[in-house]
Amino acid sequence: MSKQLLKDAFGWGFLLWLIGYAFGIMFFTFIPVSMIGLIITPIATILTLWVVFKKIKGDSIKYYFLIAISWLLIAVVGDYFFIVKVFNPPDGYYKFDVYLYYILVFILPLLAGWKNEKTA
Repeated sequence: MSKQLLKDAFGWGFLLWLIGYAFGIMFFTFIPVSMIGLIITPIATILTLWVVFKKIKGDSIKYYFLIAISWLLIAVVGDYFFIVKVFNPPDGYYKFDVYLYYILVFILPLLAGWKNEKTA
């Protein structure tokens, strides 16, 4: 695995997850818990689009697929250990907004890879 792939997959993946986590902790103090994910999702989507189109320069769809898998694993594992286990939400954690987040974190890198291959 190349140094660049490690940076793009795990560096950006962890940083994006951490930003969403930080927003969640911040919003927890003044936004109803059921609304936090719906508020973070548009912000995180725009930030993720910027990262996949401006910061990641993969040369194949396979490269972007590896990023998508890595980001999804980071999101699922991070959410489980740092939200589900730590906060143990009384009404559960896995709802529409979380599944939408997991879908986006997987699909957005693939869309960027598809676009980059198409224009190359």
